[in-house]
Amino acid sequence: MPDEQPVRLHCFAHSADGVHVFDDWTAGVGPGVEPVPVLLPGGAARRGEPRTTTHRALLADLLPSFTGPHRAPYVLYGHGLGALMALTVTRALHEAGLPGPALLAVGACSLTHLPAGLPDVRRASDDELLHVLAGRGAVPPGSDEGIWLRAALPVLRADLELAQALHEATARPPAAGPLTTPVLVVASQDNPLAPSSVADGWRARTQGPTWVRTVPGRHFFVRGGRELPRLLGRACRVARRLTKHPAPVG
Repeated sequence: MPDEQPVRLHCFAHSADGVHVFDDWTAGVGPGVEPVPVLLPGGAARRGEPRTTTHRALLADLLPSFTGPHRAPYVLYGHGLGALMALTVTRALHEAGLPGPALLAVGACSLTHLPAGLPDVRRASDDELLHVLAGRGAVPPGSDEGIWLRAALPVLRADLELAQALHEATARPPAAGPLTTPVLVVASQDNPLAPSSVADGWRARTQGPTWVRTVPGRHFFVRGGRELPRLLGRACRVARRLTKHPAPVG
């Protein structure tokens, strides 16, 4: 219906600094859908705030945005670390007995484990992290490895700390019982870190239906391509048809 509110697609980036990847999504998602980038402390307009590194701090920052009245179904999409954030919000709403998203969509994220070989970030020294990150190719081509890594290390450490905290929290069974939220898992054709088999871990987190779709690209397929926003736009319109009111997550 023309007078219906658009489905809000809340988009969680892989890092507080990565929210710009959703800047041009309005046209890509198509009619009846409004992409809403989730701004995190330490990035974009919130650059002056300390970055979030714990499960509790993340929920304290994000949850108030999702606990008010919602007059239309909404959808969450998270990419990489953002997928863990979206799951964390969904579970918190479930624990509180509050309405949650009509659909949880996730991309480029495995729930089975953190990347192999990473030390405990909260205890590792700078030199230990630098050694591991350099060995994993976390350096832009043509850059001076030592200078770039040391400059980026505080941001990388914060993101890795948050990822570790959210992995640990989401691995614990929900006290209120399993989710029933439908989940859309988006994999990419050339991403060995999160192939289509990662859907197995997401199926274990919900009793709702789980779908898997594959798009072109590598780990950061969220950047630039048309396939992902088009896919999510269609998913949002289906969510509207199936759920005229926000669906309880449990």
